[in-house]
Amino acid sequence: MIGTTAALALTDVTDAAQAIAPFVRRTPLERSEPLSALAGCELYLKLEDLQHTGAFKLRGALAKLLALDPAVRARGVLTASAGNHGQGLAHAARLLDVPAWIVLPESVPLAKLTAIQRTGAESIVEGADYDEAHAIALRLAAEKNVTYVHAFDDPDVIAGQGTVALEMLEEESGLDTVVVPVGGGGLLAGCGLVTSPRGVRLVGAQSDGAPAFARSFAARRVMPVAPRTIADGIAVGRPAE
Repeated sequence: MIGTTAALALTDVTDAAQAIAPFVRRTPLERSEPLSALAGCELYLKLEDLQHTGAFKLRGALAKLLALDPAVRARGVLTASAGNHGQGLAHAARLLDVPAWIVLPESVPLAKLTAIQRTGAESIVEGADYDEAHAIALRLAAEKNVTYVHAFDDPDVIAGQGTVALEMLEEESGLDTVVVPVGGGGLLAGCGLVTSPRGVRLVGAQSDGAPAFARSFAARRVMPVAPRTIADGIAVGRPAE
C-alpha cells in the first residue's frame, strides 16, 4: 500500500499505470466538433465509457488489488458502491481470482447490479443510499476479516484513477484545462497528481443536486449533503476528508 494520501506523488500514478496496463484499455481521447463549437475552444472527450466495465473505476480497483500483499488479497475484498466502483472491483477480483463482496444501495440501477452478479462476486443490496451502504460494508468487512476497498478515499485507488489524466496528457500534451466529474473526489485527486506538476488547470464539476465536494472545498471542511440527482455515479453525500 502507498501509505498516506498526503504522500502521493506523480510517480505513484506512473507506477499504477505500469501495474494495471495488462488489464485495462488505453481509451481514446477524441476531439468533439459540436462541443468545441459550443464551448468556443478545442474540446476533447476521454472515452472511459469504452473501458472494461464502462467506467474509469476499474483502474483504481486494480491498482488497489495489485498493491495488496498476496496473502491478504487471497482472503478477499469488499466494498460499497453506487454501481461503477462495484463493477470495477468485481471485474478486477475476477481477473485476479479473488473473492469479492459488493454492497449496493437499494437505488442501484438494475443493469449495474446484473453486471456485478455476472462476475461471480456476491452482491448485497442494502441501505437507502451510498452512505448507508458504506456503513454496512465496513461492518461486514470487519466480520469477514477481508480488505475494505473504499470507492475514493484510498491512496492506491486515487493513484489508479490518476492514470486517466496521465493518458490524456501523453496523447495531447498541449491541454491547458482538464474537467473532471466529482463524487467523493478520488478521480479529481488522482488527476491533480498529474495536472499540478505540469501547470494544467483542473476543474471539478458537480450536479447542483449533489454538491457535497463543492461546498466542502469552499468551506475548507467536510460539508455533507443529501444528494438528489439522477447521476448515481456522483451521488455522494460526504466526500473524502
